Amino acid sequence: MALLDRLIPSRRMTPPGDALYRAVVAEARRPDWYIAGEVPDTVDGRFDVVALVLALVLLRLEPSGSAQAQFSADLTERFIADMDGSLRELGVGDQAVGKHVGRMVSALGGRLGAYRDALADCADPATMADALARNVYRSEAVDAAALDWTTARVHALWAQLGAVPLARLIAGALA
Repeated sequence: MALLDRLIPSRRMTPPGDALYRAVVAEARRPDWYIAGEVPDTVDGRFDVVALVLALVLLRLEPSGSAQAQFSADLTERFIADMDGSLRELGVGDQAVGKHVGRMVSALGGRLGAYRDALADCADPATMADALARNVYRSEAVDAAALDWTTARVHALWAQLGAVPLARLIAGALA
């Protein structure tokens, strides 16, 4: 069987976290983010929304404890592999890909901290809008209605993730 798995691509096992990562990307590709939320429909804008949704999922997995630590690491590895492949498709050379991916992972880490703080029970409601203004809109001017929409969408998505049983979330269901 192992030989067949290596020779026939369709029989290869999917990487851990693949289904959930695909659900994260599907959410990040929803046109609402770019229309109602006015996130720039650019490579950077799309990265920002993927990083936002992934950060929310990773934060949802945190309270689950060490049992989900490896799954969170696998999900992050899936993100890294996707970013690596995307950069290569954009024509970034081999020598520069590692530096770019390193910056992207660092950006994800920063966003985890910002969104964790903004979602804390005692956080001022304006904290999330500030975090989104910095991380999704990159401190560029944004229409107040678009920022309000994005803030409301993040809070709704956070509530939605909180209602999903852990086993379903790991299987790739965001709702």
